[in-house]
Amino acid sequence: MKKRKNFSYAKYGYLFCLPFVIAFVIFSLYPTLYTAVIGFTDLKGIGKTTFHFLTDDPFANFRTTLQSDTFKTAFQNTVLIWVCNFIPQLALALLLAAWFTDRRFHVPGEGAFKVLFYMPNIITAATVAILFNALFGYPMGPVNDLMTRFGFLAEPFNFLIKKNIARGVVIFIQTWMWYGYTMIILISGVLGISPDIFDAAEVDGANGWQTFWKITLPNIRTILLFTLVTSLIGGLNMFDIPQLFLMGGPDNATITTSVFIYKQAFSGAYLYNRAAAASMIMFVIIVAVSSIMFYALRDKDEAKLKKIERQQRKAERLARKEAEK
Repeated sequence: MKKRKNFSYAKYGYLFCLPFVIAFVIFSLYPTLYTAVIGFTDLKGIGKTTFHFLTDDPFANFRTTLQSDTFKTAFQNTVLIWVCNFIPQLALALLLAAWFTDRRFHVPGEGAFKVLFYMPNIITAATVAILFNALFGYPMGPVNDLMTRFGFLAEPFNFLIKKNIARGVVIFIQTWMWYGYTMIILISGVLGISPDIFDAAEVDGANGWQTFWKITLPNIRTILLFTLVTSLIGGLNMFDIPQLFLMGGPDNATITTSVFIYKQAFSGAYLYNRAAAASMIMFVIIVAVSSIMFYALRDKDEAKLKKIERQQRKAERLARKEAEK
């Protein structure tokens, strides 16, 4: 028997990918496209599946959403909460990553510390919301009990009815839940740097601070970009803690755009069309801001090199054309 030559196993790769592709199309791509479509319709009400396109004014839902004071408040809260939790989150993650990857000393129990720092990220949002509701409970919560016991308060105080305090607690929760994840990502980026670079810096007499700023940070630029973009996407889609902890209260102090979309779609008048319009507005904002970040944080030297290579290839093509003539 002759052996089959040039036998391709590619079809088996496509076959193994097929379950994911089918699941992605059904559960992700189709809902996304359907959401984009109903943003231009009059679809309202639970159980109603028929709708009509807004032919006279197709952008009516988008304009109504952008003019909504609640949406403006939700967007401002979303940006504020994300910025105020991402900055300390990234700073703490960078500090811990530098600590765990510093070759000058060994951290005793390093693995246990990493597990403890990462653990808040694997706790469900519902559990965290219940925990912090209990901590700040009024009038018998642990925070009230400690502050009255040590004389900071004369009597129990309901912290969660104050806008700034409620927003600050949500910011703290988001930082506490996600700094461990960011730390692990940054550690993986630092460990990917060639040890020879650190050896050369040590031979040249660079201290830890100089090594961190001159070698570590420039070499994990791609990882920092990944962290920034994923945090942006997650931050602008923030839903679970604001909804489960305070349901957007008090007085919309912790309402985010995702909570706004949820309330538009699944409470009150069931305005699916406006919820879809708000979703697509946030989608466009996330894509635009992410693109700006990718452009601003790109490797400029590599971009210049690619530009030079394109110019050289173009010059070679022109030279060949001239030679053919």
